[in-house]
Amino acid sequence: MLKKIRRITASILFLLLTLLFLDFTGTFHVWFGWMAKIQLVPAILATNIVVILSLIVPTLLFGRIYCSVVCPLGVFQDGVSNISGRRKGKKNRFRYSVAKSWLRYGVLALFIIATIAGISVVVSLLDPYAGYGRIASNFFAPLYRMGNNILALIAERADSYAFYSTDIWIKGWIIFGVAAITTIIIGVLAWRHGRTYCNTICPVGTFLGLLSKFSLFRLTFDEEKCTKCKACERGCKASCIDVKTMSVDHSRCVTCFNCIEKCKFGAMKYVPVKTRAKKNALKPIFIDNSSNMENSTEDFSRRNMLSILGILAVNSTLKAQQLHVDGGLAEIADKKAPDRKTPIVPPGALSARNMKNHCTACQLCVSACPNNILVPSGKLAAFMQPEMTFEDGYCRPECVECSQVCPTNAIKPITVADKSAISIGLAVWIKDNCVVNTDEVQCHNCERHCPTGAITLVARDPDFSDSLKIPVIDKELCIGCGACENLCPARPFSAIYVEGNVNHHAV
Repeated sequence: MLKKIRRITASILFLLLTLLFLDFTGTFHVWFGWMAKIQLVPAILATNIVVILSLIVPTLLFGRIYCSVVCPLGVFQDGVSNISGRRKGKKNRFRYSVAKSWLRYGVLALFIIATIAGISVVVSLLDPYAGYGRIASNFFAPLYRMGNNILALIAERADSYAFYSTDIWIKGWIIFGVAAITTIIIGVLAWRHGRTYCNTICPVGTFLGLLSKFSLFRLTFDEEKCTKCKACERGCKASCIDVKTMSVDHSRCVTCFNCIEKCKFGAMKYVPVKTRAKKNALKPIFIDNSSNMENSTEDFSRRNMLSILGILAVNSTLKAQQLHVDGGLAEIADKKAPDRKTPIVPPGALSARNMKNHCTACQLCVSACPNNILVPSGKLAAFMQPEMTFEDGYCRPECVECSQVCPTNAIKPITVADKSAISIGLAVWIKDNCVVNTDEVQCHNCERHCPTGAITLVARDPDFSDSLKIPVIDKELCIGCGACENLCPARPFSAIYVEGNVNHHAV
């Protein structure tokens, strides 16, 4: 019964958390956004003591249930391993292996040092939640949107607006490559060896493993009933059960209860144990000696309630084809991003430095952005962390989605009123790119679309009453939303672009 409860709970949490990265309407974030905040590394970076304690205390009581139920990357590995185990002759493919302590604690030490030193690249690559977030955002999300667009096309034919089409795009080839490598490494390890990644590389697994050594409830052998058939050992995906010595390495055990199901003699028990101070031996306390628990293991369902939500191969459209006007006689070239000296980070991030120190690069804010202006950075200092670009849209004053979904407080929650008063950047006019100077035509786009009225057109030549007008930017009013940059008709580089502020400030 314990395994069944664990699998059902893990499946529900995994599905809902995955939908956070797939949903582009913001609906799931309203109800289930809290699920991203109960992940251990985001809670640590956000200094959320309540969440940290709510994860540590259950570990001290029940072992590494976080890894089997809450962690999406752990559940993802279980799904891959389960599919692998359904192959002929591969059901009982595991065996006990000695812990690679030097690697486990070495990676944990590296992770702690990187967190303290603010080396965000290392933290982002090793955080299991962020790793799964990039997998979901880069592989599952395009497939999800593709399915949505098919439904939107069908609904349109039926004169229904129940669905609407959305853009399908890869947010960055470098990040896509990182997600692909992560998927391959973790997928291969899970396919062949089960939870090897969790017990050799993952710093969260190693940390919780240290705590689970002292957990109240643990898996133990009933030596009188054990026949040393090794059924439990062959079914242990954590490779932590040694039948020869009748011992369980609790630092690696992920409390999946597979061993209890495999044992036909009721020799594996999940019970409270006491630690003898002198000999460090474990003494099980059997609460109920009846045969109900033993017999129930024979009736466990073998049906798998997890399903892999996508395929690694993604066939997605990067951008729409070039737009045509005048009957197709003229074409509009794609915009190119300017070379910003200071990257632009979302309102609520406070500064690029705050973003760097707190962001795990999980890509949840990138997935949630309805304007498609958040993209993962390819720069080493803020590798994979979100930054803003305005080729496909701009930061609309009424949108605060990214601040509502961030689990680490790298982007602090703000209101619509707060956003209009925060300057994240400053518009800069490049006179050599402006169509007023290059084509001698009057343009009002930047002034017309500025939501704060920070742009005013003045005469280019004050001595002539019919002079063409050029923009002047009021630094006190500009909030760096990017509307002017996005809607500027100049190509390939806008005549007006936003330079990020080192520190955000009120206007």
